[in-house]
Amino acid sequence: MTTAVIIDDVTDAREILKSDLQDVAPDIEIIGEADSVVSGTKLLNQHQPDIVFLDIEMPDGDGFDLLDLVKNRSFKTIFTTASDAHALKAFKFSAIDYLLKPIDPKELAKSVQKARGTQDDPQSMKVLHENISRSIGTMERMVLNTQDKLHIVRLTDIVRCESDVNYTHIYLNTGERVLVTKTLKEYDDLLSEHGFIRAHQSHLVNSNYIKEFVKSDGGHLNLTTGGYVPVSTRRKAHVMQALEQLR
Repeated sequence: MTTAVIIDDVTDAREILKSDLQDVAPDIEIIGEADSVVSGTKLLNQHQPDIVFLDIEMPDGDGFDLLDLVKNRSFKTIFTTASDAHALKAFKFSAIDYLLKPIDPKELAKSVQKARGTQDDPQSMKVLHENISRSIGTMERMVLNTQDKLHIVRLTDIVRCESDVNYTHIYLNTGERVLVTKTLKEYDDLLSEHGFIRAHQSHLVNSNYIKEFVKSDGGHLNLTTGGYVPVSTRRKAHVMQALEQLR
């Protein structure tokens, strides 16, 4: 039996979530509910659930205040949020699970499945907190979730990203290569506002590592770290415009 706690200041939200859980994961036992940081902290210091469904914004603080006050965090946190696009990007940068209100039962089922048998990673939670507190263009770190570990890297250390079907190779300035189970499009969506340029269907490049744009021989970008990245014909104008904006 998997146990869970729901912490949300909106009564209707808690009731809907309980109803949805009964439909998609009937083996989950709800062992407590709370509607604030204070009551939620008290509840979690008394009980040790497997999963905590946690709202971010509450009248007496936020979910991070609550987590800081909990003595023993041996549970998995699934945030439930009606937050803006910036907050949602912060979740994606941090590889922390979240459910966007109104909650889709299918997404709820996926989150529960991922949460079973795991615990929160403190470093990923720290990255989430710092990225939510920053403005959208100033996120500094992200979590790369691979099959065997979590890599926390600075955006400035990422040289380029290369597509490998449904995976992406992340090349760092240390020479390390990390294979991540996300598509290049997902990283393009996340990093395009942070100086990364989509030069090719299979390549996303950090503009800080571009040495020069060679227009001949089909077009390619020479990198300061060595090597080059091809520029596709249909993206040449986009690449040139992006580089002009950096001048």
